[in-house]
Amino acid sequence: MTAKAAAQKTAATFRQDCSIRCEIHAAPERIWALLTDAERFPTWNSTVTSIGGKIALGEKLAIKVPLDPKRTFSPKVTRFEENREMEWSDGFAPMFKGVRTFTLTPKSGGVTEFAMSEVFSGMMLPMIRGSLPDFAPAFEAYAADLKRAAES
Repeated sequence: MTAKAAAQKTAATFRQDCSIRCEIHAAPERIWALLTDAERFPTWNSTVTSIGGKIALGEKLAIKVPLDPKRTFSPKVTRFEENREMEWSDGFAPMFKGVRTFTLTPKSGGVTEFAMSEVFSGMMLPMIRGSLPDFAPAFEAYAADLKRAAES
């Protein structure tokens, strides 16, 4: 059994990020199918309550999460390279912007490296940093849930 992936965090005055990587014993296509099926997302991912909308380039999503149940996040899918990379963006630069990136990298032996990062940036970040939750536990749960679902 492999150790649980640990999230990494960095912070500067106008930038903060959280990221995680893990190896999943599944093809990128299998993982991609999980990451892009909005309707079934909550069945395998404990960090998401619901996703409204279609996970496709240019589409706006409506995401509810247990971490902040009263809020609906509305990112737009701004990059979508099938079975390889996807990006969700929310907010408006230069004031405040959040960008989540998902990357799948095929390795040898039927293994795919999954990487996810969220970067917050902008002039408002120093004022709202204290209201942002610690994303590390959610990222660790997200990666573990994805790994379990893709490998089952």
